[in-house]
Amino acid sequence: MFQEEYDVIVVGAGHAGCEAAAAAANLGAKTLLATMNMDTIAQMSCNPAMGGVAKGQIVREIDALGGYSALVTDETMIQFKMLNQSKGPAMWSPRAQSDRMLFSKKWRMILEGIDGLDFWQEMVAGLLVEDGVVKGVRTSLGLEIRSKSVILTNGTFLNGLIHIGEKNFGGGRAAERPSVGITAQLESLGFESGRMKTGTPPRVDGRTLDYSKMEEQPGDADVVGFSYMPTKKPQKQRSCYITYTSDEVHEVLRTGFEKSPMFQGRIQGLGPRYCPSIEDKITRFADKNRHQIFVEPEGWETCEIYVNGFSTSLPEDVQMEALQKIPGFENAKMFRPGYAIEYDFFPPTQLQHTLETKLVGGLYFAGQINGTTGYEEAGCQGLMAGINAALRSQKKPAFVLSRSEAYIGVLIDDLITKGTDEPYRMFTSRAEYRILLRQDNADIRLTQKGFDLGLATQDRLDRLNEKLRYVDKIKKFFSITSAIPEEVNPILEALNSSKISQKTKLIKIISRPQVDFKAVSELKAVADFLSENGVDKEAIEQALIQIKYNGYIHREKENAEKITRLEHISIPSDFEYAKLASLSSEAKQKLVAVRPRTIAHAGRISGVSPADISVLLVYMGR
Repeated sequence: MFQEEYDVIVVGAGHAGCEAAAAAANLGAKTLLATMNMDTIAQMSCNPAMGGVAKGQIVREIDALGGYSALVTDETMIQFKMLNQSKGPAMWSPRAQSDRMLFSKKWRMILEGIDGLDFWQEMVAGLLVEDGVVKGVRTSLGLEIRSKSVILTNGTFLNGLIHIGEKNFGGGRAAERPSVGITAQLESLGFESGRMKTGTPPRVDGRTLDYSKMEEQPGDADVVGFSYMPTKKPQKQRSCYITYTSDEVHEVLRTGFEKSPMFQGRIQGLGPRYCPSIEDKITRFADKNRHQIFVEPEGWETCEIYVNGFSTSLPEDVQMEALQKIPGFENAKMFRPGYAIEYDFFPPTQLQHTLETKLVGGLYFAGQINGTTGYEEAGCQGLMAGINAALRSQKKPAFVLSRSEAYIGVLIDDLITKGTDEPYRMFTSRAEYRILLRQDNADIRLTQKGFDLGLATQDRLDRLNEKLRYVDKIKKFFSITSAIPEEVNPILEALNSSKISQKTKLIKIISRPQVDFKAVSELKAVADFLSENGVDKEAIEQALIQIKYNGYIHREKENAEKITRLEHISIPSDFEYAKLASLSSEAKQKLVAVRPRTIAHAGRISGVSPADISVLLVYMGR
């Protein structure tokens, strides 16, 4: 049936699989996307939301490189917020609530519109491996489909086991069957595997809630969105709401603990530290008498509500009773109970920076199979795996992002260098260069790279170059234009900023922390400049950030460049660390296990000391 050989086969059509298939096909690789159910492509199986702290930065990076997550989010969002605007721009993070059904539909339409991308609906039961190189996949019907590379993006489906109270059953998501066979084969090939768990809250009927007892959370008036391309954003938004649990809610929940799969040891996998279940929260934080509950709509037209903050695997009757004790939920009706799901993952230290496995050539892992959690983390891994699988089939050099270039680079480096024993999620604190890796400049950092690869379009690059021209023009204007005391002092006084006594360059005034663009735009020279040049808001924001934070940005660039010099000192993949007597035994063990690509990469491995790095540098003649 499948006579021809594909360049890339992508297994799974979640967020990682969709980005992987799109990237590979757009780079000219003949690609097959295999999924168990084509009706659940890009399913938002947990919260129908994209972005958030550090995650929003990742979505913008995917967009800058030529991926689709941002475009889909912009065109399906029902609410938008820019988080952390009270802090510095390194912390600003876009977040959107999406229409679950529209999101999936939009992704499918995009994928169906890509030339060179085929689809197949069936479970992939195993891999074809010959002489340590993957040669394709074997389906549950016994079909063999050959390819030059395979990307596994199995999500929570690998031997997935769903828990609700004392009940458990196989499934990758509620009402969907698990994927079996792949784990055992990979283990037979020498791969190490583990178990993780994640959970989801109950969904309720929004028609049965009393929103008057909750705090309304509207979206931002200014919908910035995620994509750097012009997208159709919503003219109106749906509000979310906040309510709280109570001691009474907690007491009801505790009555179900004896039937809890988590507390009774039926769940072996490790759950997410930063998104614990409600039963975990009331146990770990016993001193707190209430926890925040976010009431989030699942779409424009549906009445289904996602009860964020109430993830649970307790018996469904306990879930229901506890829910009805929450203010506004007194008459709530449940659509679906919450559940926990256990699934197989493979410690990501078994991967190279390209996300290709070290044990089997041409085999790539992306998404939750690597121990990550979150649509955004999955999507960016899929994008990078798709790019590299396509490049491999074309015998082109691999594409890797460093820690100073992107949050994507931080995520992948963390995974393969440090590994993870709990579901990994991205935070701004994981990035040592977060002043450089802001959400506002992802296009400046990555669009040219995406264009050089062949993913980012000419239109996208032209828009970037136009923006940069305007940014330079704004910065030049502020550096050469002066303000007189009589004109600017009333503005400074109103902002509690010290007045000036003589003509002062505008760049010095705008550099003050209290002074924003809105204030200086009242000056005639600034108003005239804006009307004459038609500068858009995005260019203004970028110029102001560069002016205000110039010193910090410059210092961080210098630090990044120092580390980059060590990134350029490569270590051969077959380097014999055992021969170096001066290396500590722990360093030898860790270096052999990880096989770092560069001296800088070696320095980030836990257990490898600066003294060990000095030994390596001496040996390599540096």
